[in-house]
Amino acid sequence: MIDHIQPPAQPSSANRPDEPHLENPAEFLTAHFQRWSPPPGRELPVANAALQVEAIGFTRCQGDWLGVVVTPWFIRLFLLNGGGRLWGDIPAGQRRYLELPGGVLQFTADDDPALGPCQYSPLIDPVSTVPDMATARRIARDAMATFSGVAVAAPPVEPAPAVSRRGFLRRLAGRR
Repeated sequence: MIDHIQPPAQPSSANRPDEPHLENPAEFLTAHFQRWSPPPGRELPVANAALQVEAIGFTRCQGDWLGVVVTPWFIRLFLLNGGGRLWGDIPAGQRRYLELPGGVLQFTADDDPALGPCQYSPLIDPVSTVPDMATARRIARDAMATFSGVAVAAPPVEPAPAVSRRGFLRRLAGRR
């Protein structure tokens, strides 16, 4: 139960929550769900402390916005109204099936006062089985490649520093 967390304040947005999102909503979603995070030092039993809030891979799909939101509580594929053909208004709590390039998925409607109408499909539940953010990002990129047909590029990886033969042997011997 998360009764100690206050509902998030209305985030600022260029559009009203009930209007189509004209610009990529990734930052808006990240800010929205970060407001639900508990204060530092206060962990929730249902949360995975290895995960943080991040909106990943949001792209236009048939004119609407499709992407993955990772939080310490869930990993979900989100659909937001972008004024396209994929979106369909349904009451909060209702479900609908959408045919996407990667298959048919069930989406549940939600209508948050700050976020506005959205629909989501759970990808991983519970997230306690996800070991770290790198894995969560891979799950998000794979889901987007599968269901939207659009590959999401992984962030660049810093090359590992070169190790000398001496350094290699020291590490092998257990010395740093």
